[in-house]
Formats: sequence, C-alpha cells, structure tokens
Amino acid sequence: MEAPAVASLRAQAEPLASLSISHLSPSTRLKLADDELSVNAYPTDCGGIIYVGAPRYRIPTEADLATIFEVAEQAGIVWLKFDSEAAVIDGLPVFDMSGPEV
Repeated sequence: MEAPAVASLRAQAEPLASLSISHLSPSTRLKLADDELSVNAYPTDCGGIIYVGAPRYRIPTEADLATIFEVAEQAGIVWLKFDSEAAVIDGLPVFDMSGPEV
C-alpha cells in the first residue's frame, strides 16, 4: 500500500470508545434499538454506535445520553460504541439490564 494512502486514512481517524450498554436507561436502549434516538445512531445486534462529534454536534434529549456526551466530549471521544460485552466505565451511571433487550 502506498504511504500517502495510509497517511491520508490515518488523518481521517476519529476516537471511538466502547462502553457497556448498561450505561443507557431501558428507554434509551429501546430507542437505540428502534433507531429513534435524538442524535445520529447506528443500531447493532448488541447495542449501537452513536456519533458525538468534535465538538459535540448536538445535546441529546435523552438525559442519560446527554450525561455521557458531556463526558465523551471532555475525553475527546467522537464516537461511542455501546455493547453488551463492553466495559462498565467508572463514574457513569449504570441502569438495570432487566429492561428492554437490545
């Protein structure tokens, strides 16, 4: 592969953090699964990927997600990957997982 292509692709990279879907309330998890969040999101079989932006492009209407966006922006994270197998992040709220399944 040519070095310019590698350098150009690397220049387009954006930070992504993977975190447990348990950081989303049951209602927000359901909205994510149904592709009905107030922000750009891409549902997956076990969670979803959500665009934060740099700087944050929008404040979510979902309070739990708005809190996570605030922390993500401070950390320089552009994308959030919510997954049932991802790590629980210290300092973020954790919700009961007995709610709607994603």
